[in-house]
Amino acid sequence: MACSATSASLLSPNPRPFFSPKLPSSPPTLSFTTSTNALPKPLTSVSINRPSHSRRSFVVRASSELPLVGNTAPDFEAEAVFDQEFIKVKLSEYIGKKYVILFFYPLDFTFVCPTEITAFSDRHAEFEELNTEILGVSVDSVFSHLAWVQTDRKSGGLGDLKYPLISDVTKSISKSYGVLIPDQGIALRGLFIIDKEGVIQHSTINNLGIGRSVDETKRTLQALQYVQENPDEVCPAGWKPGEKSMKPDPKLSKEYFAAV
Repeated sequence: MACSATSASLLSPNPRPFFSPKLPSSPPTLSFTTSTNALPKPLTSVSINRPSHSRRSFVVRASSELPLVGNTAPDFEAEAVFDQEFIKVKLSEYIGKKYVILFFYPLDFTFVCPTEITAFSDRHAEFEELNTEILGVSVDSVFSHLAWVQTDRKSGGLGDLKYPLISDVTKSISKSYGVLIPDQGIALRGLFIIDKEGVIQHSTINNLGIGRSVDETKRTLQALQYVQENPDEVCPAGWKPGEKSMKPDPKLSKEYFAAV
């Protein structure tokens, strides 16, 4: 289990099954538009360079209140724990400087959560090399975060972390990113990759009992950075740095398919 039944019942006067969050009755609507004109930020445009006779540009516009891929990441400023101290973290301070891995987890002092949090910390240097900061978020207070950091890993604690743990006691950040379970007051395991322009380029949301993969997060980040640096190429399934990419063209793509 991700969190104990006792924790769930404390969070709600009418506790519900912990792994059965209510979902919206109807999913958010996405509208897609194709345009040959570059759109101003905060929208993300991916220009695909082709021979002049067939040059086109595809722009995906995400139309929803939720922070879907292609939308500007909701900004926030909140207290956090880092290096055993209380600090302030503001998302917009990373704009123009770094990519950001922003991930949410349900609660401190639980079970799946520390395995994810420490896994990202142990490999923080690899993300630093990719000019990326990691930020963890839960609805717990900074005092709870601090106590968990000060608890030894062998006792279910975190030990020292290489990145900040943000406190979302008002639940406003979780709500703005569409991962809050309203009747339980905690967040699903949402993870967002935000580029240097502040645009969400990737998101995954796991249910409470399913941990995430640091390897896949890093691979997706590397693929994102590759296509942003090489806008005339795209990355096929499972692509990793050094492997063959693909030209998004009916004829030129055959070079990739012929080689695999």
